[in-house]
Amino acid sequence: MIYPVILSGGSGTRLWPLSRATLPKQFLSLASKYTLFQETVLRLKGISDMAAPLVICNNQHRFLAAEQLLAIHTRPLLQILEPEGRNTAPAVAIAAFTAIDKDREAVLLVMPADHLIQDVSGFHQAVHQAYALAREDKLVTFGVKPNEPNTGFGYIERGKAVETSDGTYFAQEAYTVERFVEKPDMDTAKKFLASGKFFWNSGMFVFKASVYLTELQTHRPDIYLAALQAWEQSTQDLDFCRLNEKDFLACPSESIDYAVMERTNAAVMVTVDIGWSDVGSWSSLSEVTKTDAQGNALHGDIYAAETKNSYIRAENRMVAAIGVRDLVIVETADVVLVMHKSLAQNVKQAVEYLKQAERTEHLVHKRAYRPWGYYEGIDSGERFQVKRIMVKPGAKLSSQMHYHRAEHWIVVSGTAKITCGNKIELLHENQSTYIPIGETHRLENIGKLPLFMIEVQSGSYLGEDDIVRFEDDYKRA
Repeated sequence: MIYPVILSGGSGTRLWPLSRATLPKQFLSLASKYTLFQETVLRLKGISDMAAPLVICNNQHRFLAAEQLLAIHTRPLLQILEPEGRNTAPAVAIAAFTAIDKDREAVLLVMPADHLIQDVSGFHQAVHQAYALAREDKLVTFGVKPNEPNTGFGYIERGKAVETSDGTYFAQEAYTVERFVEKPDMDTAKKFLASGKFFWNSGMFVFKASVYLTELQTHRPDIYLAALQAWEQSTQDLDFCRLNEKDFLACPSESIDYAVMERTNAAVMVTVDIGWSDVGSWSSLSEVTKTDAQGNALHGDIYAAETKNSYIRAENRMVAAIGVRDLVIVETADVVLVMHKSLAQNVKQAVEYLKQAERTEHLVHKRAYRPWGYYEGIDSGERFQVKRIMVKPGAKLSSQMHYHRAEHWIVVSGTAKITCGNKIELLHENQSTYIPIGETHRLENIGKLPLFMIEVQSGSYLGEDDIVRFEDDYKRA
């Protein structure tokens, strides 16, 4: 049985300002109506002997992942929550422990949640070949046939052709791994392309869970032990498996490549040409997006005149571009990014500036999603803040209080059940209430339609961390 492992803990900073810490790129719809995370899960349909997916994600993204799985009618085998990212080697070890607990012969198909694959049938064929190799105790990676000298990817150099146990060669090309190579400079990348021996490192793997753990214990026993302890001391609530925070944070941060694949003698590579992209930057997203006659990829309300080879995305307002070339323009509610395509890798510099300046535009959008719905900032100033709140039917916020702010709630549409101290009231459209500082309160949508409200906060401190929760349906601290 194949156990797909969806690694969805990445931050996607090179796709800022659309991708942010609380809503990273894997949970965004960038190339279709589905998010990259959903595309990764849907890509599994049609592969035989496939179990439900094991999803590994950051604790703060657990409800995003759960809701997006629900939207595509998929229930995971388990949703494993990392208290903090520790790269791929520990994450896959946790998945291996989980799979072996259910099936001693489990084979893992490890996939990042933020990649695109255009040739799904070709991907299925490659998985079946990798599965056959994995059952012979090989650690299989997928090498993507390069079509350009790209400096943004790591490379794998092929070795000898791999035979099956009966001495025949595989239908698709499979090789031993000669070596892994870090992201090269342009001259080296050109030499790699010309040689025909080098392939892009896709970051996807197939191997027996038991074989991976044996190799990890041999080459990185510290990672193995820390991951085992975090898994053994994990707890489960709702549909989530929470790893032991102390043990997992003690685990070294290391990739599968460094921890195992570069050290093992069992690594093999199945070569693929499946329209793969890691969607690692705005320029790479532009390359896999449909363009008009002028080479422009346009999303949203856009006017483009005498503009060529540009990627322009408008999320909230109209964007007008006149006489520009080779640009990336991305508009969000609070940020506008304008840059040359050739400098797409430099977006991280802007994110680093925001961190150093202790700003928040790299962390959250104006609209912040919560398990009960969302809120978005409308206006703010000294000692006040205005938000628009949407609560899903049947959902409720935590029972809570604030030390530093009072709140006024106005119902725009829907029906709200409000508990304030010992008082319970129902509010309908155009009705309002007041929540004093220090008063325990709770908001619930008891209707069948979404509840929309305007919240006006006033006080000396208006940060989101001024919340003391007493009871919460979503097990938040």
